[in-house]
Amino acid sequence: MGKLNGRVAIVTGASKGIGAAIAEHLAKEGAAVVVNYASSQAHAEAVVRKIHSAGGKAKAVRADLSKPGEAKKLIDAAVAEFGRLDILVNNAGTYEFVPLAEVTEEHFDHTFDLDVKGVLFATQAAAGAFDGRGGSVVNISSLASIANAATSSVYSAAKAAVDSLTRTLAAELGPKKIRVNSVLPGLVDTEGTANMKNFDQFREVMIPRTPLGRVGTPADIASVVAFLASDEAQWITGQSIQVAGGLSL
Repeated sequence: MGKLNGRVAIVTGASKGIGAAIAEHLAKEGAAVVVNYASSQAHAEAVVRKIHSAGGKAKAVRADLSKPGEAKKLIDAAVAEFGRLDILVNNAGTYEFVPLAEVTEEHFDHTFDLDVKGVLFATQAAAGAFDGRGGSVVNISSLASIANAATSSVYSAAKAAVDSLTRTLAAELGPKKIRVNSVLPGLVDTEGTANMKNFDQFREVMIPRTPLGRVGTPADIASVVAFLASDEAQWITGQSIQVAGGLSL
C-alpha cells in the first residue's frame, strides 16, 4: 500500500524533468495525478501513459500557470476528473541567468509571472478545493534562492519570493489543516539543465563542493516531495528543505 493511496495530486509543469519524476513517484505511492503542461502535450501524455502502464491513475491537463484564470481551471479540472484534491505541487517555472546589464522588463515579468504569480494563484485555488479536509502544498524552489550566484538576480529573487510565500501561507493556512513547504534542489541533471550554456563547466565546479560527490537526479527530488505530501510529514509546515547533496554555498 502506497503512502498516498486515495489521494489526488496536481503537479504543475509535469511534462518532463523534475515535474515528470514527481508525477510518476506520487502515482507510484497511490495518488491519482493530474499531469499539467503548458505547451508539451506529447511529453505530458507520455508521462500519463507511463503511469497507466504501471497501474496508476493520471490525466494530462493543459494550463498556463502564469495566468491566474488558467490556474483556477486546472484545479477545477482535477476535481472534475477525480472528485477531490489533496496535494498541489507547484513545480512549473522558468529559469534563465541574465547579467544585470541585459535584464529587461519582459524577462522580469516572464519569470515572476510563472515562478511567483503562478504559485500564489494555484495555491489560492487549491486551498478552496481542499474542502475542509486539509491538504499539502509543496513548492519547488531552488538553492538559488539563498545563493549569491552572479547573473541570477531575477531568478534568485523569484525563488526567494517562493520561499517567502511558503512561510506566510503556511502560517495562514495551518488552521485549515493545509501544510505548505518548499523544496530547494541544487544542481539537478534534467533536459533543461543539459541545455544550459556552459552546463558541463558548471557541473565541474559544483561537484567538488558537494559532499555526496554528484549532481542530483529528478528522482532525488521526487522522493522528498512524496514524503512532504504524505501523512509522514503531518507535523512539518512552513519549511524550506534543501535537497542538494550537502552543497556548500
